[in-house]
Amino acid sequence: MITISNISKEYIDNVLFRNVSFNVSARDRVAVIGANGSGKTTLFEIITGNIKADTGSITKRRGTTIGYLKQDIISSSKKKLLDDIASSSTEITGMAHRIDLLREDLAEETDPEISAELMAQLGELQNRFEAAGGYDADYEARTVLSGLGFKESDFNRPLTEFSGGWVMRAELAKLLFTNPDVLLLDEPTNHLDLESCIWLENYLDKYQGSVLVTSHDRAFLNRVVTKVLAIEPEEVLFHHGNYDSYVMARQKDLQTREAAAKRQEVMIKKEMRFIERFRYKARKASQVQSRIKKLDKIERITVLRATRKIGFHFPEPPRIGEEVIKLSHIGKAYDKNVVYTDLNLTLHRGDRAALVGPNGAGKTTLLRIMAGVLPFEKGERKLGHNAYTAYYAQHLLELLNPANTILDEVRKSAKDESDEHLRVILGAFLFTADDIYKKVSVLSGGEKSRLAIAKVLLQSPNFLLMDEPTNHLDIPSREILTDALEAYKGTLCFITHDQTLIRQIANKIIDIRDGNVTVFEGDYDSYLYWRDSSSSESRKEPASVSAPAPVQPRVNRREQKAQEGELRNKYYRESSPLRKRAEKLEKEIPKLKQRLGEVETLLADPEQYRDREKAAATVKEYHELTANIHTLEEEQKKTAADIENLKQKYGIAKEDAGL
Repeated sequence: MITISNISKEYIDNVLFRNVSFNVSARDRVAVIGANGSGKTTLFEIITGNIKADTGSITKRRGTTIGYLKQDIISSSKKKLLDDIASSSTEITGMAHRIDLLREDLAEETDPEISAELMAQLGELQNRFEAAGGYDADYEARTVLSGLGFKESDFNRPLTEFSGGWVMRAELAKLLFTNPDVLLLDEPTNHLDLESCIWLENYLDKYQGSVLVTSHDRAFLNRVVTKVLAIEPEEVLFHHGNYDSYVMARQKDLQTREAAAKRQEVMIKKEMRFIERFRYKARKASQVQSRIKKLDKIERITVLRATRKIGFHFPEPPRIGEEVIKLSHIGKAYDKNVVYTDLNLTLHRGDRAALVGPNGAGKTTLLRIMAGVLPFEKGERKLGHNAYTAYYAQHLLELLNPANTILDEVRKSAKDESDEHLRVILGAFLFTADDIYKKVSVLSGGEKSRLAIAKVLLQSPNFLLMDEPTNHLDIPSREILTDALEAYKGTLCFITHDQTLIRQIANKIIDIRDGNVTVFEGDYDSYLYWRDSSSSESRKEPASVSAPAPVQPRVNRREQKAQEGELRNKYYRESSPLRKRAEKLEKEIPKLKQRLGEVETLLADPEQYRDREKAAATVKEYHELTANIHTLEEEQKKTAADIENLKQKYGIAKEDAGL
């Protein structure tokens, strides 16, 4: 589909890459990886034609369409979210508009020959519209938006009301909806929560086009890609396999290079000793010159630096009580948006808890309540004995003093530590040599994140809370963060969309959804197995560290039956009008759809357009039927959801009553 041949790009003295060649075939899944500033985004810009390569060429198969998601997007659209996505396919939108025009022309045309010609055009256009997925456009747009974390209530909100992260999601939704032949995704998971990342992985697995993606999320790359294009400082490598297989192959290659470099070094030293010994001896002159020429022709084997596991040594945090924090009957709301009504949660010493759940479920709210930076309306927050908390969030980057050096900044957090030890810690966070004297004002987002994390850990908290600590970090920096958190001796609670970090660090998963908190004792993969293998109705509660429910007083069988009957009657009273409406909709919608089919048959009949008034009335009825069916189907979904909510409410009431 796309052939990249010998392309090179450099800026002044900064060479990004030279003579890069590779092909993008149908259904390819390619990860483009490399350090920040290595040229990944530049490569995407060259493929799309936004930037011109210094040398080489890009050849695309005729008709190939490319969709490109940039890291930074500013939306100027004032449309409503769903309208913006559904209208993003210019092909479908154009055909729909043309179909409407043809129908109006047919309704007004009196000449039979012209009507027949218009009918033929309409039939052909409708076939193309159906083949392009036009009739399913609204459904597809809703599916994509829901998968990326948008709620039904968001669909009719103007795009101008959404924050930057949500605008990025909308742009990704628009791109997926247009279904191009090739997707170029530059850090698509940056603004996605964990569940949206998993949804995107599954979507890309079924996607029929090709995908080129840059990402700092190792788990995402391992699940999605089958090839890796690595932009290294000295070369560009192409590897068949996922990210982990590339790392393993690269490590073996480095070991081979190290061994070859050592052998070469021994050989060169041996030749140099011969040259130095016999340089001034006439009878050995020819041999000396021969060996000098031989050394000049040798291509020196270079060994690139690889990121290795680092042993961190942070100040030992003070010992904390067995019960680190206890939240009892917490209630929290933002105006009319109720997040928690009766939240109960306890964390113990040694817990490394990951908060997971859909976007908007209340993960950050819970973390901020635990950190003591967010007030709540009711309940109690109780810290354990000798607890010293530290809270890491993106706002800490803004609190760094731009005028300070890196070393000055960490001194503020660890005044009792020697500069030598601080240099060791900063070196572990990839600030080496003279880097520590850089001003904060010149640091990148990733460098500021590493500095802020180092400052938090140097404070020696025994209870650490972190909100998306991997934001802005590339893969080597994320590996360093993992090493640091493994070395951390305190209790940890964190939110991240990086599945690799959760797998390597968490020993407890706290699932948050619909205002309910479920604590799963175990690792992330065990939690996923439990979640995926259990339906919402029959899901068994895993082990929980929450405070045990109070023991209910024993009731006799007669009282139990009376309570159960009362709850059942209440359920039927509340659900009866909903069930009647659902039954009515089940009968009404098929009738309307049947009539819509009859109207579509009429619109396809040339005779229909001989009577202008009759044709116009038929077109009007078509639009009314389409709108009514859509409205009733939406009502049907809401009614079904309301009935399901009542069922769950009834089930919870029975459990609370001990029935």
